[in-house]
Parts: sequence; C-alpha cells; structure tokens
Amino acid sequence: MRSLFTGVLICCAIGLSAQTKGLVTVLKDPMIDSLIAKRIALNTSTKIVAGPAAARPATIVSSMGYRVQVFYGSDRRQVYSQQAKFSSQYPSLNTYITYKEPNYYLRVGDFRTRLEAQRLLNELRPSFPTLFIFREKINAPNLDYND
Repeated sequence: MRSLFTGVLICCAIGLSAQTKGLVTVLKDPMIDSLIAKRIALNTSTKIVAGPAAARPATIVSSMGYRVQVFYGSDRRQVYSQQAKFSSQYPSLNTYITYKEPNYYLRVGDFRTRLEAQRLLNELRPSFPTLFIFREKINAPNLDYND
C-alpha cells in the first residue's frame, strides 16, 4: 500500500512539473529609445582632422587603464601651477586634477597598458620627483590604424 501511494505521488509530481512553452511579450516605453539616443549624443565629440578630411564624430569611451600621478598637495594654487608647467612641456597629454580631502592630485595621460604609463614615468623622472602609476577609469584614446 505504501509503495502504491508513493508511485501515485511521484506520477502526480511529474505531471505537475511538466511545463508548456509560452510566449513572452516585452512592453517597452518609447522614452527609453530617446534616452539612449541622448546618451550617445552626449558621449560623442567632434574630432577635427587636419587636411582635406572633414570633421568626423569620435566616441568617447571610458574603460579601465592607467594614469601617472605627477604631483599632489593640499595647496590648490600649487597644483594648478604644476598643471600649467606640465601642459607647457607636454601639450599632447591630458591632465586631470582630483580632490580627495585634504589633498589635490594631478594625474596625466590615458594609457591602456601599464607599459605605456611606465614609459612616460621614466621620461618624466628628471622633471617631476614624485611619480606613481594608478589604475583607474580613463577616457580611452582613439585607435588610429592608418599610422
């Protein structure tokens, strides 16, 4: 009797667990498409190319990479003077000033690999005494395959 009851219970459980395939309908607000279009427009800048080529859009992509910390200190004017000094020597590199209480940090470059950052660090060593490499979110540079 007990085995018969267990068999009936198992058959009922198998019958209950069988599911039929259904149709899923996803309803989406049309404002989502407009928000995505705005986000793409905000993250697109115009890159001016010298020569006969016209200006073409270049997407700014954020990814993890490396920056070299050139200077840090608690005096804001001193950090800005160091930024001006660096920008006059290396105008092609981007500089970034961040504030984390109580210090200001001047970091430069957008490098994809640590090796690229290390090359800049070795080049800057005579001019700037305190240099460190940090991994953080960067504005990834555009890859130019024409060179």
